[in-house]
Amino acid sequence: MNTWLVKSEPGTWSWDDQVAKGVEPWDGVRSNAGAMHMKNMKKGDLAFFYHSGKERRIVGIVRVVKEYYPDPSDETGRFGMVDIETVGPVPKPINLADVKTDPRFASLALVREGRLSVQPVDAKAWKALCAMGGVKAGGVKS
Repeated sequence: MNTWLVKSEPGTWSWDDQVAKGVEPWDGVRSNAGAMHMKNMKKGDLAFFYHSGKERRIVGIVRVVKEYYPDPSDETGRFGMVDIETVGPVPKPINLADVKTDPRFASLALVREGRLSVQPVDAKAWKALCAMGGVKAGGVKS
């Protein structure tokens, strides 16, 4: 299983929206790097749900339930999407400022490539971030 981080502006698609919907396509990604990462997502992979913009924090965990397929909103036909389902909240949301000051996360794309909307999270960082947020590595509250 691989682990990821997906970003959304809370005013566009928030954690509350995701929770209310349960399962939803993760669409609208228009960067080549983001699309490449989504192509590598497999059914069952977990991802942190990150509020960008003013909040800048990890607020929840989602699971990939449908692998990469064409995004009908992309008129060029170049980009796709995956479907994600809500797993649960991060009991103690993790602020970007805390991630940036922790040397364990220096190599994370969240720190190095701030605008990347879909990014991998290595297993060691996943486990440490889960501990910071009060969840077990599998996404269940600790």
